[in-house]
Amino acid sequence: MQYLAEGLRLPTNGLDYTILAIYFVVVLGIGFAARASVKTSLDFFLSGRSLPAWVTGLAFVAANLGATEILGMAATGAQYGVAVVHWYWIGAIPAMVFLGLVMMPFYYRSKVRSVPEFLLQRFDRSAHLLSSILFAFAAILIAGVNLYALSIVVEALLGWDRWIAIVVAGVFVLLYITIGGLSSAIYNEVLQFFVILAALIPLTILGLKRVGGWDGLSGSLEKQHGADFMSAWGGTGIGDANPLGANWLTIILGLGFVLSFGYWTTNFAEVQRALSAKNLSAAKRTPLIAAFPKIFIVFVVMIPGLVAAVVVPNIGSKESGLTYNDAIPLLMRELLPNGVLGIAVTGLLAAFMAGMAANVSSFNTVFTTDIWQRYVKKDQSDEYYLRFGRVITAVGVLASIGTAFIAASFSNIMTYLQTLFSFFNVPMFVVFIIGMFWKRASMKSGVWGLVAGTTAAMVNYFVFYEQGIIDIPSDQGANFVSAIVGFVAGAVVMVVVTLFTAPKPDAELAGLVYGTESPDADEAPDEGDSAWYRKPALLGWGAIVLAALCYLPYSL
Repeated sequence: MQYLAEGLRLPTNGLDYTILAIYFVVVLGIGFAARASVKTSLDFFLSGRSLPAWVTGLAFVAANLGATEILGMAATGAQYGVAVVHWYWIGAIPAMVFLGLVMMPFYYRSKVRSVPEFLLQRFDRSAHLLSSILFAFAAILIAGVNLYALSIVVEALLGWDRWIAIVVAGVFVLLYITIGGLSSAIYNEVLQFFVILAALIPLTILGLKRVGGWDGLSGSLEKQHGADFMSAWGGTGIGDANPLGANWLTIILGLGFVLSFGYWTTNFAEVQRALSAKNLSAAKRTPLIAAFPKIFIVFVVMIPGLVAAVVVPNIGSKESGLTYNDAIPLLMRELLPNGVLGIAVTGLLAAFMAGMAANVSSFNTVFTTDIWQRYVKKDQSDEYYLRFGRVITAVGVLASIGTAFIAASFSNIMTYLQTLFSFFNVPMFVVFIIGMFWKRASMKSGVWGLVAGTTAAMVNYFVFYEQGIIDIPSDQGANFVSAIVGFVAGAVVMVVVTLFTAPKPDAELAGLVYGTESPDADEAPDEGDSAWYRKPALLGWGAIVLAALCYLPYSL
C-alpha cells in the first residue's frame, strides 16, 4: 500500500473532531461498562458464553469489516471493476453458511475456548501446539496490517504524525480490551458496524449521484475499460488475459473454496465471536446472521471504488498522482460536508480498530489458554490466567506495532493479507475438514498436514511464482494457486500418514467427528463409516485431481 496522496488532506474542522472525540469516549465507556461482567477467565476470553445471537452476529461481520477491507476492496473495485463481488458472494457467504450449519456444532459442543484447542481434542498435543503458534503469529501480523494502514490514512487525512496515530489507536484498543475483555470488544464491534455503515452509505449515494446513477457509472466505465469491467465473470475464461490474473477455475477453487473456507471456518478472530454466544442455537445462527449484511456490504465498498475510477479516469497511474488505495479518501474529500465528514473519518478509524481488536482479542485467548496455560504454567488459579490475559494483551498490541513495519514492505495490503491466509488458514482448514469428516484420520496426521500445507503454500509462492518457474499473471492469482497447493499437499500428506500411524480411539472421538454422537448432542447424524468422505483412496485421488486442475490453466 503506497502512502495516500498529500492532496487528499481533508478540510476537517471543530465539528468533525468533536464527533471523533465523542466516539472515543463512548468506546472507553463500553469498556468500563463491560468490566463489571468480567469475573473469570471465561468471562474475559469468551464473554462467559452469554451473548445473544444478534450481538455475536453483528460482531462477527464487523470483526471482518476492517478498514483494510474497506480501503482494499474499494481499491479492487477501482482497479478490477465488478469482479470484487467474488470476495463476497463466492469468497464469504457459502463458507459462513457452512460454518454455522456444519462446523459450529463441533466447536460449541466440545466446549473448546479456541480453534486450536479443538485440534488438541481431535488429534494430539503436537498438532495443537503448532496450530496455536501459527495462529498467534498470524494474528499479530494481521493486527499490524490494521495499525499500518491506520497510520498512513490518518497522517494523510488529518495531518497527524504516523507514530501518534499508531500509539493513539493502539492505546484505545488496549484499554477497552484489557478493561472489559471480549465483551468490550464485541459490543464495540456492534457499535463500529453501524458507524462504518453511517460512513459508507452516504459516500455511496452521493458518489452515484455525482456520476449520473448506475447507468451513468456503468456507461462511463464500459467506455473507458470495456464491457468486462462491469461483469464479474468477463475475461475469466481459461487462457484469457484479465487484470485480476485469475481464471474462473482458480477463482472458484482458490478463492471460493480453499481461501474462503480456510478463513471463515478456522480463523479464530471470527469463530471466537460465535463461541461467545449463550447457547448452541445462538452460536449456529451467529455466522448466518452475519451472512445477510455481508451480501449487501459489497455494494458500499465496491461502488465508491467504481465512482473514483470515473471521477479520476486515470487513477492508479503516475500521471494522476493517486493510487487505487486513494479511492475512498478521494470521495470523502470531494463529496462529504463537515459533520458528515467527521462521521466518515470516525467510521474509518472504527473499522481499523474493529479489525485490530478482533485479532488482538483472539491472540490473547490463544496465547493464554493454548500456549501458556497448557505448556508453560499449568494448574494456576483462574485469577492468575485472568491477570496474564490482560498482560499478554498489552504485549500483543506492542508486537502489532512491530509487525506494522512488515506490512509496510508490501505494495498492496490486500494482497499481503491474502498471502497470509494462504500460508496459515488454508493448512489449518484442511486438517479440520479431514479430521471432522474422516474418523480414521490418525493422531499424527494433524501436525504433518499442517507442516505440509504451510510449506507447500510458501514454496509455491516464494519459489515457483516469484522465481518465475510458473507463469502466474499477478500476486493475487498466485495467492489463489498457493492456497490450492497448500490444501492439496496437506490432504495428501494426512492420508499417507494416516495409513501408517494409529488412529485415535473411538471413545475419544465422540462429538468430534461427523457421524459420532456427542454426549450432550440433541441429535446425531446417522451416516455410517461407509460414507464417501471416509474413504482415504477417494480423498487422495480427489486431492491429486485438484492439484492437476490448479496448474492446468497456466500450462495452456
